[in-house]
Amino acid sequence: MIWPALALTLVLAAPTDAACRQALALGLDISGSVDTTEYRLQLDGLAAALQRPRVVAALLDDPETPVDLAIFEWSDPGQVRLTQRWASVVSRNVIDDIAARLRDATRPAFGPSTGLGAAMAFGAGLLAQRAGCWQRTLDISGDGPRNTGPRPRDVRAGGTLDGITVNALAIGADAPSSGDARQVEIAELSSYFRAEVIHGPDAFVETALGFDDYADAMERKLLRELRVVVLGAAQ
Repeated sequence: MIWPALALTLVLAAPTDAACRQALALGLDISGSVDTTEYRLQLDGLAAALQRPRVVAALLDDPETPVDLAIFEWSDPGQVRLTQRWASVVSRNVIDDIAARLRDATRPAFGPSTGLGAAMAFGAGLLAQRAGCWQRTLDISGDGPRNTGPRPRDVRAGGTLDGITVNALAIGADAPSSGDARQVEIAELSSYFRAEVIHGPDAFVETALGFDDYADAMERKLLRELRVVVLGAAQ
């Protein structure tokens, strides 16, 4: 079965014949639980993580077989914006251009719900355009479970994620309303992502204790994902 978001992807993403060692699609949750400040922290945090020295070094480790990178924002099923179309990361200039695009982005007028399964289907469609890459990775960030659209477990079972590794970044609350329940909240969300979302060999869940921690968590996540590819290629 092809979900509507996946069909939309096939129009937006163009195929390529260029060789790459990893296709990495990053999906950012901008549903109603993400306020204006958190939206900015998320996009600016990803931009900052991409420009940190260790991430730059990992991305540019082998320019002859580069990492291909795409970024999308999602909320309700069918509401997805391809913020960064596929780009082959062959130089620092490419990284800086992507970071600038993220910092310049303004929030689209999307609905409030969390269509996590539909976002996964959209990411699978993007990655279908990079079938020749050594590894394909879908990197989903979110601060809550799916509450509308297809269930993540059904998207996983439907076959569109075959050959794709799905990792997750669970984002906890920035400021608890009573006491400090953030560790409990992030543990519950991480368990949900682990049970319902991640997929494939070496798949994992990274955690951010609030959007203020997003850049550091994304750096850890990118380094882990890119390291898996480098080690796999060396074996």
